[in-house]
Amino acid sequence: MNAAGGNLLCFGMGYTARALAASLGGGWTVAGTYREDEDNLSSRRGLDIDLVPFDGAETVLAAASHILLSVPPGEAGDPVLEHYQAQLAGRDDLNWIGYLSSTGVYGDSGGASLDETAPLKPTNARGRRRLEAETAWRNLADAHGLPLHIFRLAGIYGPGRSALGQVRAGRARRIGRPGFKFSRIHVDDIVAVLGASMAAPDPLAVYNVCDDEPVEQEKVVAHACRLLGAEVPPLIPFEQAEAGMSPMARSFWSDHRLVDNSRIKRDLGITLSHPDYRSGLEAILAAEK
Repeated sequence: MNAAGGNLLCFGMGYTARALAASLGGGWTVAGTYREDEDNLSSRRGLDIDLVPFDGAETVLAAASHILLSVPPGEAGDPVLEHYQAQLAGRDDLNWIGYLSSTGVYGDSGGASLDETAPLKPTNARGRRRLEAETAWRNLADAHGLPLHIFRLAGIYGPGRSALGQVRAGRARRIGRPGFKFSRIHVDDIVAVLGASMAAPDPLAVYNVCDDEPVEQEKVVAHACRLLGAEVPPLIPFEQAEAGMSPMARSFWSDHRLVDNSRIKRDLGITLSHPDYRSGLEAILAAEK
């Protein structure tokens, strides 16, 4: 983390927000929101943060210098905007707002590489909700001069959330769909991108956040198996595997796009710690040992 310090409020304390909070050094105070019906707060209480109910964050919002928005939009729209738009509109002293979006806003490119200027044509409901949320946040930022930054994240993995865990649990499948590649990003590199942006804000900037090597799903699973000394499962043709997929899983396979990460390197000076899935999985395993 390069930013000097401040008061960070994370709307939503999910996987990426927890990693960001854990990376912050001295000079930072961190608050995070939770929903009253959440049952996994123990993982957040291990961090040096002030947990507040989502519906009661007015005081910590008033004190915040930096805001991370990691609550996904629902069918009714973005919940943070619904609850706090008026308070945010009155803030002229914020240093940075980061919205965690998804590369799903691009939709399907047929495997072509997309940078941040590509047309936004989401093909499923999740992507459309993300685009609507991006647009609503941009409109608010434009109207009130808020320092909004949008981060379009590829598939996130990291400790406790990778193909290694799937192999250990016996749930890993290798699905064969020749030439159909996915972009990914290790959570440590997301944190590095957020930290670089917080250190050098560029309001209304949009960043694709992914590693250097989009790759087929089956190669990631095979490498995880080799690292663990496990038997590599047989390759299942996509047409056969699709029949047993959940709607959520099927949606991940509905779009074929590659994502260009040049801007985070050029504008933020990022050198990826895990430029491909091999180095990322190997680092996770090494840390476990």
